[in-house]
Amino acid sequence: MATSEVLPPTLGASSEPPAIFDGTPKLYIAYICPYAQRAWIARNYKGLQDKVKLVAIELNDRPAWYKEKVYPENKVPALEYNNEIKGESLDLVKFFSENFEGPSLYPDDPAKKTFADELLTFSDSFIKTMFATLRSEGISDAVAGFDALENYLSKFEDGPFFLGQFSAVDIAFIPFIERFQTFFNEFKNYDITQGRPKLAHWIEEVNKIDAYKVTKRDAKEHVESFKKKFQAAAKP
Repeated sequence: MATSEVLPPTLGASSEPPAIFDGTPKLYIAYICPYAQRAWIARNYKGLQDKVKLVAIELNDRPAWYKEKVYPENKVPALEYNNEIKGESLDLVKFFSENFEGPSLYPDDPAKKTFADELLTFSDSFIKTMFATLRSEGISDAVAGFDALENYLSKFEDGPFFLGQFSAVDIAFIPFIERFQTFFNEFKNYDITQGRPKLAHWIEEVNKIDAYKVTKRDAKEHVESFKKKFQAAAKP
């Protein structure tokens, strides 16, 4: 479902823009951004490497042309498609699933559809809770959140993923779990998979999916990025 590709260089403030609105679909991402990673995984899983070009943006040195000519929101991800710009990570996951050939990322089963909606809604509060916990004392809220994931992974037994088979729900969570597994180990000395065999197995199985593997970053890069953000937020 994913083919190897040469990843483009990151474009910063001094970089020339690509040929914008030239008819070639483009997915604007930042390699370090988990939200952009969601759309990137979906693009890969649908086998669109030759149809949707990646454009990588440096978030700490954003080119002015990106906000002025591409996406006024000045964030990633963004999809340039049919002379329009679309944003928001989960919206783009759904757009890729519904508008291109390839495996669907949403279930047909009504029970799974309902559960998918529940989990996608939960993902937002889960992410906020985890980052808040990392910046505070204690880990009780995070423990409850990871326990919830373990329980959610017990809902369907026809596969190792949240809905049994790989779906948009897994895509919604994995970029953040990739980071939280590192962050909680690094900053809280806490193993998020300890006592959670289903979560551990889920991480193991997602790591086998090529569409995701090519989007992963080195754990040290995540740690350095988080430290910079934490230090910046801590300044008066």
